[in-house]
Amino acid sequence: MADLDSTVEARNWGLDSPQVTAGCPVKGAGQLDFGMRHRLSRIFGPDGRTTMLAFDHGYFQGPTHGLERLDLSIVPLAPYADALMATRGAFRSVIPASCDNALVLRASGGPSMLKELSDEHVAVEMADAARLDAAAVAVQVFIGGEHESRSIQNLNTLIDAGLQYGIPVLGVTAVGKEMTRDARYFGLATRIIAEFGAQMVKTYFIEEGFERVVAACPVPIIMAGGKKLPVGEALTMAYKAIDQGAAGVDMGRNIFQRQDPVAMIRAVRGVVHDGLTPDQAAAVYAELSGGAED
Repeated sequence: MADLDSTVEARNWGLDSPQVTAGCPVKGAGQLDFGMRHRLSRIFGPDGRTTMLAFDHGYFQGPTHGLERLDLSIVPLAPYADALMATRGAFRSVIPASCDNALVLRASGGPSMLKELSDEHVAVEMADAARLDAAAVAVQVFIGGEHESRSIQNLNTLIDAGLQYGIPVLGVTAVGKEMTRDARYFGLATRIIAEFGAQMVKTYFIEEGFERVVAACPVPIIMAGGKKLPVGEALTMAYKAIDQGAAGVDMGRNIFQRQDPVAMIRAVRGVVHDGLTPDQAAAVYAELSGGAED
């Protein structure tokens, strides 16, 4: 039966201890709904940073080197990543449902690498992202591209749906061959994505002016890994991005195409969360990989 006495005689009012609600360590997220902040807290650690592993390359270029067998190349890396970025097909067919990573779902697409890549559409409804328990969805935005307006429409369609479901949107800057990779371009692209309401932006690191790009973006910027670089260069790029204000890195080829991908993601994680210098992180990779020098 109900314990009526405990209700009537309740005493623990905590009058000398005001209720405190913990703040949100994610840039620009303090005024978002609970569901949004809860999902962002799965992507970003208490330090406000994330080590994201991207393996969504197959949605436009098929079986990429290092991603021929996702079960063999990606699943062993999952325990060392805060978040996994992939397609719904990859998540449903390969990634164990028991994994506790935050899932960032690729939600735009259309053309293959044989066509004009900016000709994308929304490819996933937000209801399916919710069914997958996605922590966020990712959409490519082609500022300056042939289909710039449609990609911005895709972005806004997903932002509107995300607000209904409490699912954040990661806007990804896409750079065409004819576009200049400089602070002016990335400042423009990242600010536009944030102004329309994306809760996160993924963009490339640049040597000159990256800190200004980050400062002018009111939401977290996550550094894109890009093409495979030598170990030392990749770790240096990650270090510089974090040092200049990035909230994390989203690497793919610079991890899964290594001789020892597990060693590399652990080294990258050390840079992002433990403040390792490039030399310290490179030493971690060398030790864990048995001296690999790729």
